[in-house]
Amino acid sequence: MMKVALPNMGLQLLRSFISFCLLLLVLWFTPAQAQFFDSSPTVKPGQVLSQPQTKAEPAKTPESSASDSLLSTYQLAAGDVITVRVFGEDDLSREKVRLTDAGTIPYPILGEVKALGLTIGEIERAITSGLKGRYLINPRVSVTVEEYRPFYINGMVEKPGGYPFQPGLTVLKASSLAGGFKERASYSKITIIREIDPKAGPQKATINTPVNPGDTIFIEESFF
Repeated sequence: MMKVALPNMGLQLLRSFISFCLLLLVLWFTPAQAQFFDSSPTVKPGQVLSQPQTKAEPAKTPESSASDSLLSTYQLAAGDVITVRVFGEDDLSREKVRLTDAGTIPYPILGEVKALGLTIGEIERAITSGLKGRYLINPRVSVTVEEYRPFYINGMVEKPGGYPFQPGLTVLKASSLAGGFKERASYSKITIIREIDPKAGPQKATINTPVNPGDTIFIEESFF
């Protein structure tokens, strides 16, 4: 009679079962199943993936660039109206304060603050320096121009006088605010006196000459 080694047979069956399971696992984990775990998109031969679209920033116009340049270099003077805001401190914020004839603004704690001849950045730093340490640890101050001081246009326009300045203003746009040129206005005889340099006297200008706050324009009459 032949003897059978049952323990050895059981061990072989176990090994065969494990090998069979491993084979099934390998067959199942094909590239198709691997894609299930991969969140990246499948790229076919010759296909180009589209790049994520980003929102393009609007291009700056000459008018907006001129406005930005003006705000960075603009020097405050009597007649300008500004707003002062201190973050988190409503009692120290002031809305639409007009500069006095002396070029100052009344401000709590600091009294009369001189703004004449200062840019927006300089007046911000002046107020920040005055508040820091005495009242606030780290004050955050912002100043904006609400209204610019007027410019003046005289001569051959329908409504001579002073008008609120607007960023990007030219002689032609200034004349439009004054009702337009009169019929006998001379386009070649235009002068302008700059507020920043009044001693220089009248300077020759054209309809495209930029106008600044406080400037005075004069349009002469044409005799031909």
